[in-house]
Amino acid sequence: MQPVTFESPLVDKLNGILQRLKGTFVGKDDVIDLMGICLAGRENLFLFGPPGTAKSAIVRELSRQLDVQTFEYLLTRFTEPNELFGPFDIRKLRDGELVTNTEGMLPEASLVFLDELLNANSAILNSLLMALNEKIFRRGKETRELPALIFIGASNHLPEDEALQALFDRFLLRVRCTNVDPAMLNSVLQAGWGLEQAATNGQEGIPAADLRTLQQLTTTVDLNAVRPDYIMLIQQLRNAGVQISDRRAVKLQRLIAASALLCKRTTAILSDLWVLRYIWDTEEQVEIIAGIVNTVIAQAATHPQEHPRANNSGTPDAETLYSEVEELHQQWDDPAATPASRAQIKDRLRSITSRCEWISNATQRNYVQEPIDGLWKKIMQTA
Repeated sequence: MQPVTFESPLVDKLNGILQRLKGTFVGKDDVIDLMGICLAGRENLFLFGPPGTAKSAIVRELSRQLDVQTFEYLLTRFTEPNELFGPFDIRKLRDGELVTNTEGMLPEASLVFLDELLNANSAILNSLLMALNEKIFRRGKETRELPALIFIGASNHLPEDEALQALFDRFLLRVRCTNVDPAMLNSVLQAGWGLEQAATNGQEGIPAADLRTLQQLTTTVDLNAVRPDYIMLIQQLRNAGVQISDRRAVKLQRLIAASALLCKRTTAILSDLWVLRYIWDTEEQVEIIAGIVNTVIAQAATHPQEHPRANNSGTPDAETLYSEVEELHQQWDDPAATPASRAQIKDRLRSITSRCEWISNATQRNYVQEPIDGLWKKIMQTA
């Protein structure tokens, strides 16, 4: 049975916003696509990477492109609940009522960005866990539903203790946000400078109410065609040591549906399972999970309405890296090479060396590593 397609102005608007973000943030397509998936699926996204890799900038620009109330906060070890959820209302406190004044704070925001999330302390942990998982704010006798459409967390490190692991677990998808390849630096600088100069572009944003309608549409996507493969994939990942609770397995269905929705389909196809590449808990799991998921997706027939991430394996391509290294060998041996150009070659080689470590196939990894080592040897001899 062929997947049923449909037209939706809301889907078109969100896809248009994602495309504009990709044009602004070079080399961040995976981060931006996952933001779109989590926004449509009403699930949370975790950005992992060092400072200066545009994590905050991408979230802020997404907020600017939408028409929603945003709450952003940089957490420290000393952050108190009042700083996120608001202080007690002094006027009502005099009357013996414990009511929180949430104006402009997290409980009133549709998009919440918590930077350095894993600095959270025990004082705010319980409140955050309930907000992230159930979209509920509870303080004393006060309980209210949160309007949050998505929570985005960011950190330059992964959790080390059990309490923070529980917080990390509330983010269904995780994506690495790293510096782009040096070869793309010129494009990054041009796009970044354009962002500095940009004013409101006149594009109509998407109000929170429309985004809730869009999120509700994911529940209409038919998952029956992929559910047997999905169950098999969950079992394979669990057998490989990936911790996937029944709760997470249920929630991931929303993101599979979101992938179909953003491709204007009312039925999911096998390649929509690409979202499972991003459920890792540790860096060591990234290539393991990608390899298992890619093997399943490879069985799918090509479909004209596949998600753009479906055939992007999430791991480096050995042949592409090998060609890049061979090109760098030629540039290094060029008699006309200048100290400046050779410095750029070193920068690119460092990036390729790092990417090579993520090639899952050991034979292919060694195949690429050999010319890398050879070029580093040339560089050392020249120094």
